[in-house]
Order: sequence, then C-alpha cells, then structure tokens
Amino acid sequence: MHSEEKNTMSDMNQNNQNMFLDWDDAIENDGQEFIVLPEGDYNFTVTDFERGRFPGGQKIPACNKASLTLQVQTDDGVAMCFIDLLLYKTMEWKLSSFFRSIGQKQRGQRLVMNWNRVVGSQGRAHFKPRSYKDRDGNDRQTNDVDRFYDYDEKNFPNNGFMEIPEGIDDELPFN
Repeated sequence: MHSEEKNTMSDMNQNNQNMFLDWDDAIENDGQEFIVLPEGDYNFTVTDFERGRFPGGQKIPACNKASLTLQVQTDDGVAMCFIDLLLYKTMEWKLSSFFRSIGQKQRGQRLVMNWNRVVGSQGRAHFKPRSYKDRDGNDRQTNDVDRFYDYDEKNFPNNGFMEIPEGIDDELPFN
C-alpha cells in the first residue's frame, strides 16, 4: 500500500470516529427534504467521488466509472445531484466536459485526469429534474446534469476550489 493511500485511510478512519453513534446516544438531526432544482444553470461543488464499476449495458460494456456527488446551494438548502461518469472511449466527451467545467482541462488540450483534485472542485452546469418510479412504484424526481459549462473564474470568488468540511454529510437528505 502506498503512503498516500495509508494517509487517506488513516484520515478516513479518524473522521469516522466522530461519526459513530452509541446505542444510548441522543439524536436530533432530522435531515432535510430532497430538493429538486428547477431547470436552470447552477454553480456546484463536488463533495464526493467514488471509484466503481459499471456492469455493462446495451451500448457500453462493463467498465470503470466515477460516481460523483454534486451539491448546489439554494435558498431552501443544499440540493444534491448524483452522477456517474463512465471511463469508456465513447463517453470521453462527457469526461472532458466535466473536467473543463471544474477548470482542470482546457478545450482541445490533452489531460491526464487528476481524480485526487476532484472533491472540493467547483463548476457550473445546466440541471434538469428527471422523473422516475422508485422500487415501490411511487413517482419521484431527482436532479440530473443536462450539460456542463466550461469553467469561468468570474463564477467562483474562491478560485473554484472549496475545502469540504468534516461531517458535510450531516445535512444530506436520504434518497
């Protein structure tokens, strides 16, 4: 195991220590309702990234995927969007679009994707609500990214990167 991985695992274990509840602890945080964004353009912050595998489908075989959590600050609270980016050649345009939106890539330039710098990055995208049926057959809506916009520094007063505070998940709604 590399020293960087050991440090990350050590930090994660230390952060988790503050998250555990004891059987007789008091609880009070009810969370918030899931906020569905009206269609439009919003600044977002990437608050989570996980490496995973796409199991394959009709058009794309099994491949690696990046699962991202994007947060949008609204007057009603924090809206969430969960997006998977597939690491497959026909989806390279979407990867490029995402990395341009967070300022890591310039249009027409080659980029080695730096996933270690994704969490905390800020960008801008066009979001649309998407309707679906949940496992119980109930009609639900979620936030989808319709398209990412190229990074423009005037949209981000703190240089497009935000330090994600510990316990950010404390206020996240459940799906």
